[in-house]
Amino acid sequence: MARPYTSLLLFAFQLCAFSWQARALVDLRMEDTVEVYMGESAEIPCLYTFTAEPNMVMVQWFVRGPGGNRVRISYSDRTMQKVDENTSYSNRISVRSNIDAEILTVQDVMLSDEKEFFCQVSGMAAGNGEGKTLLKVFDPPEPPVIEGILTGVYVSGDGPSKIASCETRDGFPKPNITWYRDQIAIYPAIGLVNIVTLVTKESSGLYTVQSDLHYKVTKEDKDAHFSCEVSYFVPGAVRTSESKGVNITVYYPTTSVEMWRESPEGLVKEGDTVEIRCQGDGNPPAPIIFNREESDVELDVYDGVLILNEVSRADSGVYECHSLNMDAPDHEEVGESMQLIVHYLDPAVVVPKESEVMLKGESLTATCNALSSLETSTVWFKDGVKAEKGHILQLQDATFDTAGQYDCDVTVPSLPGLQTSGSVHILVHGAPQIKDAEREIELTEKVGGWVNLTCEVRGVPRPFVTWSISGSQSWREVVKRETEDQVYSIVVLKVSTDTLAICNSTNDFGIEIKAYNIRSIPFSQTPTARKTSVDNSGVIIVVIIVSILLLAILGSVFYFLYKKGKLPCGRSGKQEITKEKTNKDDIVVEMKANKTEDSVLLKVVNGDKKPPTDQNTALSS
Repeated sequence: MARPYTSLLLFAFQLCAFSWQARALVDLRMEDTVEVYMGESAEIPCLYTFTAEPNMVMVQWFVRGPGGNRVRISYSDRTMQKVDENTSYSNRISVRSNIDAEILTVQDVMLSDEKEFFCQVSGMAAGNGEGKTLLKVFDPPEPPVIEGILTGVYVSGDGPSKIASCETRDGFPKPNITWYRDQIAIYPAIGLVNIVTLVTKESSGLYTVQSDLHYKVTKEDKDAHFSCEVSYFVPGAVRTSESKGVNITVYYPTTSVEMWRESPEGLVKEGDTVEIRCQGDGNPPAPIIFNREESDVELDVYDGVLILNEVSRADSGVYECHSLNMDAPDHEEVGESMQLIVHYLDPAVVVPKESEVMLKGESLTATCNALSSLETSTVWFKDGVKAEKGHILQLQDATFDTAGQYDCDVTVPSLPGLQTSGSVHILVHGAPQIKDAEREIELTEKVGGWVNLTCEVRGVPRPFVTWSISGSQSWREVVKRETEDQVYSIVVLKVSTDTLAICNSTNDFGIEIKAYNIRSIPFSQTPTARKTSVDNSGVIIVVIIVSILLLAILGSVFYFLYKKGKLPCGRSGKQEITKEKTNKDDIVVEMKANKTEDSVLLKVVNGDKKPPTDQNTALSS
């Protein structure tokens, strides 16, 4: 029964529909568009106002169907609300009504829902009205994926080449792709940039967009980064999504080369290993060849590096490197050159060579020079001690101390490691020279006393030393030590009378003497000479030691007799004391002078002093 009634009302409404606009008795308001994400719910409001109170209000909802025909999906009045059956919205829409308003809700919005929705209001005699709203559906695409050309791109005079592609999938409405070079947008340009875009509508209704960038690359693009950006619509806004950047391998010919010495740093000296590198600016790197100026002989190269082992000054010169530019027009070559200077320091040349003989008092000028490519510095040393700075050595008024080896060190201050040296041995010849300042020495000694006489002489050639002694005849030479240029002699003499002892030293250049004038003093007198040999004190010490030893022996004898009971101590009567014959073993005492290495040996035999040799015989040296 409800259906005929509904049809009757609909017929009545259609009879009056032709004049609803002209009568304008209702004010109906709807939004132009309602935007929603796919899969969400959309609410479409329909607001209306009558100028006169209607007796009945009917609201119907229509959608634009295939072919442009309207399809009703819902109707209602103040007593009922009904969703039409057998439409694509039968299970997805609902209507909320209140006074002067009705809201259509579309659930689980799909792409096919992007269409116009009509709201038609009829108040019969009070007036009619109709409005429409476009429902717009959005689905953001996936982030863009970019791929660069892996094989690289050659710089050439031809047009643009494909260098990268960018793709975004499943978006609605259709997204757009924009290309960027180092964050600067790229737009199509004739002969330079061409962008090819392919739009695919999937069966789902979503769009996939692929864009290929064709670009005329130059050498400057070798470090550039290309990226793409997707822009797409969302409810109430436009959003973007940017891809990662990709660098394109750009191949270009070599236009210049750079040449430098990689090692060693600083100045080069003989013996160094030199590495020279040459590198072109082309990609891929072109083969490099090395040669010396004015020479066509190619030098061995390893990975663009020329290695010169243990260079010498002969390796100095101009070195060239060339790039074999196979990609350039006519295979033209580009090159560079550099100057290599190998510094050197020749062995030192010393004048005079090896050794030189000087006479005492003479002067000598020695030189030490070494040929070098740089400024040198020379220092002379003697026995490790700095003697002179500069290549000239001046020896003035030579003495025996002047003799020795002189070493010169030649260095290059600006290039450590360059160093050479030389030497010269100086010999100084001259007459003998007595070490002591006094050539005549006066001594006093008691008769029977012993004295040490020393004579130290220096000379080149080495002097021959002899002693001449008049007066006392008991003497002998106890020490004679010789070196390359010195003689050291010591004589021991027993004073028996006034004596003159002379040390004679001779060589090819002269004679030098040293005299000792010894005055003898009788044994009972005390010496008063201004000089006394240190041996007199030794004699006194010997006498004291001998006396003590004799007392010790005598005490031992008495103790022995006492133990045998042959002494009358503490006993009655007389006992004979038998004097045993003492041992005639000699007691030897060594007497040494403080300032000599020689000693005088005296034998004490039963308390009597005897000389080292027969007292009545002179010992000749």
